[in-house]
Amino acid sequence: MRQPILPVVGHCRCAATQFKVLTPPLMTFACHCRDCQRLCASAFSLSAMIPVEGFRITRGVPVARPLPGSPRHHHFCPDCATLMFTRIDGIEERVNIRPTLCHDTSWAAPFIEVMTRDRVPWAATSARHSFDTAPTPAEFADLSAQFIAFGATP
Repeated sequence: MRQPILPVVGHCRCAATQFKVLTPPLMTFACHCRDCQRLCASAFSLSAMIPVEGFRITRGVPVARPLPGSPRHHHFCPDCATLMFTRIDGIEERVNIRPTLCHDTSWAAPFIEVMTRDRVPWAATSARHSFDTAPTPAEFADLSAQFIAFGATP
């Protein structure tokens, strides 16, 4: 695992919506919750937490499609419906992008996995840390520091 070479660029399936990442991620993770399984039609979703000031939409206008009552606002390409990123109410300082949409994905292996209580039995990741639910804010701060130090190691 390594930090990405910046800027990182990515796009949806049809390339109508494009983005650029200008700052290193705070964390990469796999989420095994049932919501992510259904949303991604897969065993888990992959995300990279990016400081909001380091994320730019460079083409297109994604549309938000939150579930009623959910704090998570998933943003999709309006043309091909690719899930691009998620914003969470109360966490305005970061955006969770789908790193597999980036041209270079070599940096995107999950450092942590969350919601493993919902993991399908055959799903495995290379994550270094696992959580039945999610890390606490204190644990997250420590994990983020570990992630940054780990990614800086050649």
